[in-house]
Amino acid sequence: MSAVTDAARVAAPGNPLSQSVRDSLVIAKRNLIRMSRIPEMVIFGLIQPIMFVVLFSYVFGGSMNIGGTTDPSVYREFLMAGIFAQTVTFATAGAGAGIADDMHKGLIDRFRSLPMARGAVLTGRTLADLVQTALTLFVLAMVALLVGWRTHTNIGEVLGAFGLLLLLGYAFTWVGALIGLSVRTPEAATSGGLIWLFPVTFISNAFVDSSRMTPWLQHVADWNPFSATVQACRVLFGNPGVSPSEAWPMQHPVWASLIYSVLIIVMFRTLAVRKYRSATA
Repeated sequence: MSAVTDAARVAAPGNPLSQSVRDSLVIAKRNLIRMSRIPEMVIFGLIQPIMFVVLFSYVFGGSMNIGGTTDPSVYREFLMAGIFAQTVTFATAGAGAGIADDMHKGLIDRFRSLPMARGAVLTGRTLADLVQTALTLFVLAMVALLVGWRTHTNIGEVLGAFGLLLLLGYAFTWVGALIGLSVRTPEAATSGGLIWLFPVTFISNAFVDSSRMTPWLQHVADWNPFSATVQACRVLFGNPGVSPSEAWPMQHPVWASLIYSVLIIVMFRTLAVRKYRSATA
């Protein structure tokens, strides 16, 4: 709290944009320091995706038909883009719970009393969550390599795929921020942050070929923003993808992923900042 208070006191009423950036970075630093002092938050965040990698790879690997083959190695390469995307979106629950906890303890009200940009508290929180998500992705990629996942494109495309994943994760943390501001307890934020994620991640092309779904469900899966990022990552990684689809997001997955993520950030950041102002008034 002292770092936040000191930074706020010396903030000059100059350029609002520069003040907002400065305040957001101070809040992000505060949250990163808090995470480093509670290492189990990071450890538990790593265990779940690693379990998904191992379980899906070895339990379902020999029974999934991808591109006309049930070769487990093919399914592992098909699977990993979905696991990566699921991991970054599940960070939503943690973001919502963290903000709800700050609200419950009155910390948000103390931040509001300081001479700082209104959106900085939420922006700083989401940036700190983005750093944690990047760390989780790095560890998960190492585990994926150990179980047989490989990329078949150049380093620029691989980094581009991880960039899209982090952008999607950052977009979904704003959804979590809105949920955290809309409920009364961290427990409710965790539940509310997970309930809607399951249909979003499973009614998609993440774990199965969407062309094998019933027509109406395939249409939902193909236009799912989550599916666009998964398909974009498969293209950029050079991994096996789903069967060809006429849906625009599946034909242009990289652009669709970018557009979806930016729209989610703009929409939910606006709603979250508005909710923050009214919830702490």
